[in-house]
Amino acid sequence: MKAFIVYCHPSKDSFTKNMCDAFIKGITDSGNEFILSDLYEMGFDPVMKEEEYLRDANYRTTPEVAKDVHMEQEKINAADAIVFIYPVFWTEAPARLVGWFDRVWSYGFAYGNKTMKILDKAIVLCSAGNPIERLEQFGLLESMKKVMLGDRLFGRVKESEFVVFDCTSRENELREKNWDTNLSKAYELGKTLFS
Repeated sequence: MKAFIVYCHPSKDSFTKNMCDAFIKGITDSGNEFILSDLYEMGFDPVMKEEEYLRDANYRTTPEVAKDVHMEQEKINAADAIVFIYPVFWTEAPARLVGWFDRVWSYGFAYGNKTMKILDKAIVLCSAGNPIERLEQFGLLESMKKVMLGDRLFGRVKESEFVVFDCTSRENELREKNWDTNLSKAYELGKTLFS
């Protein structure tokens, strides 16, 4: 089985990067494969151009999508599962990942007369500075889930899961205390992704 991982973090020195690496190790240790799009590393352009907007807004399949978008769409259709790994920025994914959805979820691929395959599974792994209780208290966790699972992934996957690794900001003492436990959890999620 093959997972397509969309990873989005601006720093290589982050908990999120370590979480991604642990998750990938779990996938490979379970005998499965992965394709990785590191959006910052590859310089993915998140900005929708006017012609892309007009194409989608008018529900057209012409002009053809840009080459970088087509490559991402091919990765999706070559996978059995899709995984999003990112830090929470202001209750949302980083702008580069939001722009990835704006461009890759194009008309004729992700909606309309779809050519996007329905994937077996999707999992969202995000790191958050806030404790999970605070995210729940103010309804932020529910908002994040609604956007990712209820809008972006709805009808495009058979099964989905949203996992938050909380208290991961550098100044939080729980970051170091929970480091190994969190990375073990990420590893297990990768290892059991297809089970």
